[in-house]
Amino acid sequence: MLLVGPAPGYADGPLGASKLGEAQVGGADTQIAAASAAGYVANGMPIRGATGPVSRIKDIAQLQAARDNQLVGYGLVIGLQGSGDSLRNSPFTEQSIRAMLENLGIATEGGRARAKNVAAVIVTANMPPFVQSGARIDVSVSSMGDATSLAGGTLIMTPLKAADGEIYAVAQGPMVVSGFSAQGDAEKLSQGVPTGARVPNGAIVERQVEAQFSELSTLTLQLRNPDFSTAVMIADVINDYTRQRFGKRLAAEQDARTVVINKPKGISAARFYAELENLSVVTDTPARVVIDERTGTIVIGQDVKISKVAISHGALTVRIKEMPRVVQPEPFSRGQTAVEDFTDINAEQPDAKVALLDGPDLETLVAGLNRLGVKPDGIIAILQGIKSAGALQADLLVQ
Repeated sequence: MLLVGPAPGYADGPLGASKLGEAQVGGADTQIAAASAAGYVANGMPIRGATGPVSRIKDIAQLQAARDNQLVGYGLVIGLQGSGDSLRNSPFTEQSIRAMLENLGIATEGGRARAKNVAAVIVTANMPPFVQSGARIDVSVSSMGDATSLAGGTLIMTPLKAADGEIYAVAQGPMVVSGFSAQGDAEKLSQGVPTGARVPNGAIVERQVEAQFSELSTLTLQLRNPDFSTAVMIADVINDYTRQRFGKRLAAEQDARTVVINKPKGISAARFYAELENLSVVTDTPARVVIDERTGTIVIGQDVKISKVAISHGALTVRIKEMPRVVQPEPFSRGQTAVEDFTDINAEQPDAKVALLDGPDLETLVAGLNRLGVKPDGIIAILQGIKSAGALQADLLVQ
């Protein structure tokens, strides 16, 4: 819900040194630069003690009213080189072919289709905000049957619906596939994902989302990375600017993600936000370590610190080798040849290194982990152990 009226917690304040009149509206660029310099960045130093990078408001927040809408549709891809759905395993493809031909006035009664150049697909797209009827948007195409490749195919007319069930766009056109697949009698070679494709500018918007952005009296900013300090800084920087530009404070932080701004009279919402989106703000984010155990990816934030801790990490390697042996019977014993199982088990545990970690900054922390000489999965276990010991001064997110 959009808030209407003065921002909570603020009243219309008195003018500062001088009130800017309507004749000064044209100098918005100069006013933006002055307000930004007078806000949180003075001589290159943040006034409020934040340690993050300096970013524009447009790079760290987005308007609540400027959101995408997701579209989805079901369609057919034709023109494949024998890599389409096998109609026996994908009956919905045959049903779709018959329905399409009947809509085109072609009778399909009797017989079974055996074409291998057609594939059933799901088509998705994101419709940007403020898009008008007749505009073109990109679409993504994904196979839903047992087709092996969509290369060389053409998507035929596919209606795209939103969550309300209404059709907002229609997609059609040749597809671009980044992967490939080739198969012989004894070997198969593939690269990328040939069952997924894109159609650049492949959908035409037939119905636009009703938006009343120009009539808004309140703008709501949503931070991409919620943080209370950053939300407060955004509100204060905007207020520093609007106090000079309009003679009053217009912004208020609502929570860690939301900043509410009252639009002054006599200026459009688009022009007002254009003046605000380039203001500079010193961002602040919590210290965080992100771990993806599936890929072994580890991302360590700049402000992550580790209290002094000693670490020993040793890996135990167990090798199991099966060596079946053939046992022959004695001559003239009427015995039978038999296979005897033989298992060889070896366990190795190399000498473990002990490292002393004390990470006041990111560079020292990474150097200490590298001294241990362990693989990414070992570093993941070490970081989890450090967190359990209470020595990791950061959030640990495991994905």
